Amino acid sequence: MQLTLRIDYGNGPEEVTTTLWAIVAWERKFKTKASQLAQGVAMEDLAYLAYESLRAEKRTVPAVFDDFLRKCVAPPEIVSSEARPTKGAAEDDN
Repeated sequence: MQLTLRIDYGNGPEEVTTTLWAIVAWERKFKTKASQLAQGVAMEDLAYLAYESLRAEKRTVPAVFDDFLRKCVAPPEIVSSEARPTKGAAEDDN
C-alpha cells in the first residue's frame, strides 16, 4: 500500500508519498495494522503518515508531531492510493 498525500504545513501545499518506514511508524504509534486504513482513516492518521513520510524524505518539519499539527493550515488529503497485490494475487491474474 502506498498513499500520496497533500498537506500544507505553512509553506503551501506539498505532496508526499508514504514509505514502508512511515507506515510501520504509524502502526507502532497507534497500535494498529495498516489493513485497518481500509476501514476508515482519521485526520490524525493521515497527518501522522504525512509527517513521517516528510521526515523520511529529509524535508524540514518540526521535531514534535503536535507542533507539526499546529502548523497545518488545511487537513491532509489523499491524492492517490496504490494497493500493492501480494505475489499470490498477482500470479492468479496470469
